[in-house]
Amino acid sequence: MNDTTRDIRIRPGGPADAPAILDMLDAAVAWMNARGNTEQWGTTPYSQKPGGAARVERYTTENAPYIAELGGAPVGALVLDSGPSPQLPIAPAGEPERYVRLLVSDRRHAGLGVGAALLAHAVEETRRAGVELLRVDCWAGGGGELVAFYERNGFTPTEPFRSGAWPGQVLARRVG
Repeated sequence: MNDTTRDIRIRPGGPADAPAILDMLDAAVAWMNARGNTEQWGTTPYSQKPGGAARVERYTTENAPYIAELGGAPVGALVLDSGPSPQLPIAPAGEPERYVRLLVSDRRHAGLGVGAALLAHAVEETRRAGVELLRVDCWAGGGGELVAFYERNGFTPTEPFRSGAWPGQVLARRVG
């Protein structure tokens, strides 16, 4: 763990964090597009997608949001739930689980371990809840870099899925 990772503080989030989360999502779309990736999240800023702002508002009121801070400023967000989004063709696990519904980091702080710190926090929260299974889904397109990121953080690919033409991958991690 580097010194920067130790400086990341993770706190519970809430409705007041929705604007910062939307800003991170918008910046992530712009960053992906600048790298030639228009398939993962499209080209429209997240805050301007139909239902995008309302989804983030629900994340901060109906789910368990966490905010990573560096020097008191938000640099990442994680949203945990008890299962996958009903809008995706992913079956519930058939056992108690925690599910990462959103993981985003401020691209200005890329490479500092923000995403890894948030995933480690998700593991801790899952254990604290007495649950043994933590799952996440992600875009499986491109060169598979996002799937590889989750594998580096202790997740194992379980089942691929498609949402329309969008290729996805479910990954799981046992935490018990």
